[in-house]
Amino acid sequence: MTLNREYIEFCNVKVYCEYLINNKPPLLLIHGFASSTYTFNLLIPLLKKHFSIVAIDLPGFGRSEKSASFVYSLHNYAKIVACCIEHFKFKHVTIVGHSMGGQVALFTAKMIPEKINKLVLLASSGYLKRPNKSLIYCSYLPFFRSFVKRKARRKEVKEYLLDVFYEKSSITADHVEEFGRPLQEDGFYISLIRLLRHREGDLSSDELKKINTPTLLIWGEEDRVVSVKIGHKLVNDLPNAKLITYEKTGHLISEERPTEIYNHIVSHALTQNEK
Repeated sequence: MTLNREYIEFCNVKVYCEYLINNKPPLLLIHGFASSTYTFNLLIPLLKKHFSIVAIDLPGFGRSEKSASFVYSLHNYAKIVACCIEHFKFKHVTIVGHSMGGQVALFTAKMIPEKINKLVLLASSGYLKRPNKSLIYCSYLPFFRSFVKRKARRKEVKEYLLDVFYEKSSITADHVEEFGRPLQEDGFYISLIRLLRHREGDLSSDELKKINTPTLLIWGEEDRVVSVKIGHKLVNDLPNAKLITYEKTGHLISEERPTEIYNHIVSHALTQNEK
């Protein structure tokens, strides 16, 4: 069973999709900030035994269009996901979101709750505020793009990866190549700046309390990007959530614990929904 790979236009933006559609329950995978479908490269071969799979690169990231007109807000990312669900004619879908992709999944569940069967949030971002006004103002200055590019390229890609892996020996040349790819594209920096301008704050505690979708939270206890404390807060705010944590595991949990996560996704997604 080979994945299809193609660009599909959602909301006037060309979105890179990897998918395998069969007669099995649908699963939609959403990566995090500055990442891509590669986040799930170890999970997809396992998950496709049990699910129809769709993985997308969010606009501005991976192989998707780096549009200079798209409004890079969490709300609009959720609209992209909703369009994707409509395109593939899914009546109900389970969403797996990593890091910022977890927040996009929550926005989607708020937007179209009737379409979302379950959520699996892997080290999801949460409770981030909108960037401060002075930084947004600076983003309109002529030199700002060059500043962002220099700052991003100041460190080697492997140095960034050291922050997201607990087990440093797990970092491979493929990781360096895939996570370093966007740093070579000028469009990536335009997208970053527009995301800085447009990204609203994460859902508030009051908004989270209204999301009744059954949700599984999975975290690495040594996550240095999104602390496991966020997971504990989310599990208290989401009415129908459960939290699982792993010792000696960092932020890129899909790479460090693929088999365990696969088993949890299967168990969570395929149990009968109470709705």
